[in-house]
Amino acid sequence: MDKRENRLVDIVLQGDGRAFEELVNPYKNSLLTLAFRLTRNEEDAKEMVQESLMRAFQHLEQFDHQRSFRNWLLQILVNATRKFTARTRPHDELTPAMAVIDDHEIINSLSTRELSSRLMDCLGVLSNRESSVFLLRDIEDRDVQDTARILHCSSISVRVHLSSARKKISKEMLRKFPNMLRGIR
Repeated sequence: MDKRENRLVDIVLQGDGRAFEELVNPYKNSLLTLAFRLTRNEEDAKEMVQESLMRAFQHLEQFDHQRSFRNWLLQILVNATRKFTARTRPHDELTPAMAVIDDHEIINSLSTRELSSRLMDCLGVLSNRESSVFLLRDIEDRDVQDTARILHCSSISVRVHLSSARKKISKEMLRKFPNMLRGIR
């Protein structure tokens, strides 16, 4: 609970729409980053952020002052993106996300940029839920309870989907880049 944010929410609800910009400005970059990681398309990401901010403004009266405003925005973004991808992509095309492999030797042998690029090539194996959990938990560095609240699921579900995502990514890395991994092991 942030008193400044709660005050700004109240100001917006009293009719001063200009305060909304001040309220959401600190989160625009993180929203855009998450949207891009979920959609892998810059234009779609921008559209999802706009859509999410519009929904947040329209439903601001539903915001619970006991919750984190940032988490509430992230939840709106994840839900909007999930609906968007369900509408615009074939069912067999899965939403990708950034990933982390537990094999520290691989991570240490590649530059961050190179690793990110190769991981992005492997992320199509994740389901929407795995992708969302992974992004929020490992990339956004949210704790399990925070991730569960944002996605409206249990902590156990977060752990299960995160474990599954990590295994799938590792397997896909081995399949797509066997030469890279052969030289390391």
